[in-house]
Amino acid sequence: MLQQENKAVRTVNIPARQRPGGDPAGMPIHQGRVGEGEAASSTQRVRPPLGPFGTARGRAVYRVTFIAITAASILFTVGLLAYNNPMEFGTRGFWLIAERRANAVIAMAIVAVCQALSTVCFHTVTANRILTPSIMGFESLYRLIATATLFFFGAATLANFEGVALFLVQIALMIGLSLALYGWLFVGGVKNLHLMLLVGIVIGGGLGSVSTFMQRMLYPSEFDVLAARLFGSVNNADADLFPIAIPLVVAAALGLLAMAGPLNLVSLGESIATNLGVNYKRVVIQVLALVSVLMAVSTSLVGPMTFLGFLVATLTYQACDTYDHRRLLPMSIVMCYAVLTGAYFIMNNFFHAQGVVSVVIELVGGAAFLWVIMKKGRL
Repeated sequence: MLQQENKAVRTVNIPARQRPGGDPAGMPIHQGRVGEGEAASSTQRVRPPLGPFGTARGRAVYRVTFIAITAASILFTVGLLAYNNPMEFGTRGFWLIAERRANAVIAMAIVAVCQALSTVCFHTVTANRILTPSIMGFESLYRLIATATLFFFGAATLANFEGVALFLVQIALMIGLSLALYGWLFVGGVKNLHLMLLVGIVIGGGLGSVSTFMQRMLYPSEFDVLAARLFGSVNNADADLFPIAIPLVVAAALGLLAMAGPLNLVSLGESIATNLGVNYKRVVIQVLALVSVLMAVSTSLVGPMTFLGFLVATLTYQACDTYDHRRLLPMSIVMCYAVLTGAYFIMNNFFHAQGVVSVVIELVGGAAFLWVIMKKGRL
């Protein structure tokens, strides 16, 4: 019995200089039974797991924000389809107009998935939240194809050269250019991601210079035709291209969503991801290839939209206090769709200026880009 009591009760002599407010005589201080104290302290320290969120408030804010943005997207979609429809609801004319408007809504959904997923994943693999996939030369190549067609074959050929044939040619050229660049980088002797980005910027700048040179030699009437083609807008989307674009986008989007776990590790850096068992090079190549598919489809379908992805990604990072791509990617999709549908609904119905929506989006996105650069103080 004596031994058990000695085990249960500890006596510690603490000098007076080490005991704040202690007894100068150095009398022993009994700390109580160890088992009871440790159990009480461990009970106080135990907290429910929060998963990918640092605090319970962050998790609640994410859920509320996601639900609110989704509800706003649904309202904007209904408004685009039904608001200010000149025909009476339920009539055949009403549904014909709604069906025609639905083509633009489908194009917005495709662009939202492409721009949101490609930008967020590109930020992750490059470890830089300022760069966008457009620096790889997709938009410059799109402009060069349209400009070269008009320059060598005339406006009539450019007007007739559209539909599935042009769409497939543009996608094939864009994906081929990006895959050739990735293959040269990761299969060759040089395996530097930043070098690949630099080469992509140089290629995009070179293609843009060639396009500008040919544009300066066009007649004003021909340049007007070309400017209308190069102006990014969902009205440029052809409904006949949806059966080709939608399967490509769905396949690429599912691939990126399935790689959300490896992307979480890739965001920690190459050395840490490799130590945790991730094949860093393979994951980066797969992500960049899927990003190329999404950017090629978006650019070929509606035209260049440089700062849309950056704007949406920045808003997503501000709304989500988490590192988990299982939360970031769905939030970015609904955020991009809400931005597009909201902008077109407001500008079309209240300002009667549907054609300037892309200009407004690019203006706001460019301002956000400059704000982020000035806030960080570096690229």
